[in-house]
Amino acid sequence: MHELPATGFIRLPQIIGDAKAVPPIPAVIPVSKSTWWDGVRTGRFPKSVKLGARVTAWRVEDIRALIGRIGS
Repeated sequence: MHELPATGFIRLPQIIGDAKAVPPIPAVIPVSKSTWWDGVRTGRFPKSVKLGARVTAWRVEDIRALIGRIGS
């Protein structure tokens, strides 16, 4: 698993991975994009934060908490 930053925001490919990126981005939470967005909608996954008109991200702290919940 790759390292998450200590604080800040991360974008969706950094969470669910992107095999087509160069170099490939490994998944922290290996789910599909549609599963991720469904989980956000239902409250299973953390809410996103809009950083701009076309920029959506998640707080690293929220992703770490999610990993702690599903990992235990």
